[in-house]
Amino acid sequence: MITNKTDYKKAPKIELHCHLDGSLRPESVLDELKVIESENADLNVDKITELLTVPENCSSLVEYLSCFELPLMVMQTRRSIERFTYEVFQDASEENVKYLELRFAPILHTKLGLSLHEVIESSINGMNRAKADFGIEGGIILCCMKNYSEKAAIDTIKAGEKFIGKGIVGIDLAGPEDEGFAKKFIEAMKLARTLGYNITVHAGEAASGKNVYDAITLLGAQRIGHGIRINDSQNAYDIVKKNNILLEVCPTSNVDTNTIVNINLHPVIDYLKDGIGISINTDNRTVSNTTMTKELNLIDSVFGLDMDSYKKIYYNTVESSFASDEVKCRLKRNFEEYYHEFLGI
Repeated sequence: MITNKTDYKKAPKIELHCHLDGSLRPESVLDELKVIESENADLNVDKITELLTVPENCSSLVEYLSCFELPLMVMQTRRSIERFTYEVFQDASEENVKYLELRFAPILHTKLGLSLHEVIESSINGMNRAKADFGIEGGIILCCMKNYSEKAAIDTIKAGEKFIGKGIVGIDLAGPEDEGFAKKFIEAMKLARTLGYNITVHAGEAASGKNVYDAITLLGAQRIGHGIRINDSQNAYDIVKKNNILLEVCPTSNVDTNTIVNINLHPVIDYLKDGIGISINTDNRTVSNTTMTKELNLIDSVFGLDMDSYKKIYYNTVESSFASDEVKCRLKRNFEEYYHEFLGI
């Protein structure tokens, strides 16, 4: 076992679960707010940061989601969507994230008349500019909202079809989590699979592990967003482990939403030790005031995360990413170069 201290800022990282609208720079939000609402021109960055960040006494996922109201207000134009996408990829690259799958719900950005097609294209344009400027790899995951109709999900799935393999790498179901939500979206996810989308689903976060089982068996989920409550459903636990379904774990966010009362009680390391595939993610960089470096340092400080364990997490994440085989090979080479440097060979 390699026990040397790992510098996670320097280490190559991969993030599979990051929401665009939860990861905006407060300074940029203020810029865009001044464009659309001149009466708010006296707002300052500190106030914007406060509005974008989850309160310390957050009681639930629903309260946590209230922090997205302001981001959605300023992300209703092609230019702003492209700008914010670009900036999230830039911020990730500056902490040595080598590959980022960034997700958002296009339907939430159509309030001023943009079509779903225009929203999706704008985000892809921002990502592609960032890729060219910073050398980061990545893709966009389109979220369908659980609190919207199945028809709305189908509309998003159809709108993104032409971009599959051209920036779009997957479909997600996000938003408030009710028990048994999967039954509402069976036809939508069937269509997504038929069209060639990869599928990840938020489940087992604010509700039971049974939702994880349903997401896999009814919706064809290849990965699960969060999924930390599989330990309350033996069927969910067993199918995740047997089928190598990666859990996209977001430690700080889980505490922020009161899904986990205390980080010391988080099951992430128990899952890892038992052979469950996990990745570590921010969920929402701004809302949870975090980065990938912070998340890894947090897990290390609470549970201990030696280099062998981190290597396992990294490679599991690569294999479960929606990247092409070519990109996966590059991501593995990134780590091997770092690993040899770490060992001094």
